[in-house]
Amino acid sequence: MTTLAYTVSDAATMLRRSLRHMLRYPSLTFFVVGIPVVLMLLFVCVFGGTMGAGLGGASSGRAEYLRYVVPGIIVLTVATAAQGTAISIAMDMTEGIISRFRTMAISRASVLTGHVVGSMIQTMLGIAAVIGAALLLGFRPAAGPAGWIGAIGVLAMTALALIWLCVALGMVTKSVEAASNLPMPLMLLPFLGSGFVPTASMPAGMRWFAEHQPFTPIIEALRGLLTGAPVGSSAAVALAWCAGITLFGYLWARALYNRDPVAR
Repeated sequence: MTTLAYTVSDAATMLRRSLRHMLRYPSLTFFVVGIPVVLMLLFVCVFGGTMGAGLGGASSGRAEYLRYVVPGIIVLTVATAAQGTAISIAMDMTEGIISRFRTMAISRASVLTGHVVGSMIQTMLGIAAVIGAALLLGFRPAAGPAGWIGAIGVLAMTALALIWLCVALGMVTKSVEAASNLPMPLMLLPFLGSGFVPTASMPAGMRWFAEHQPFTPIIEALRGLLTGAPVGSSAAVALAWCAGITLFGYLWARALYNRDPVAR
């Protein structure tokens, strides 16, 4: 068996381990779905009438705001799932299982790969659940097959980028509690972008930050793909952000994993 075949086999084993953890500890999956759904209910059912009137669309009500806010909620779901990845990695690091894996005849790359692929599956399931809840509330996307493929691609790239970043964040912390807090800014950034209100309604300084942070082009690209609106340059900017974050997170996580465990 070749080295690549051994790596793939070991990665599949680690993926099964990750999926079993998901089934054994479903609270993280409920957390991934629960927070976005509760926020969607809060913003749409409580604030939706007023917020929708401010958008000035055709319906100017809750339906208008639901159409606007769902892409931001979906991206928030990705960020929430990534936080769960940091917690899972930190649990492995603090409980000593990573040190045990280092002494075993398994591919070093397979350990992190199993976590990443498992988290990707959990994230996509969470996204599907949130979209289902949005459909029950009355969200009606105008995307055709190409739009859905593009939206899934944007979400997959975003999930991969945030998961690799949170793998590194989970490894750099020394406790599970710290790992649960360190990725919190990722959950706040959609609120400080175009996820819940247009950036044009913000003060000048906040507007500049909102328009130049990574989540805004991701949300705008997703919004355009789902609603049939023009995407413009948002997709290219989102791709650039995702590629950069993925590379940074991967290299950082690999360096942390390969370092001397005594130094930790």
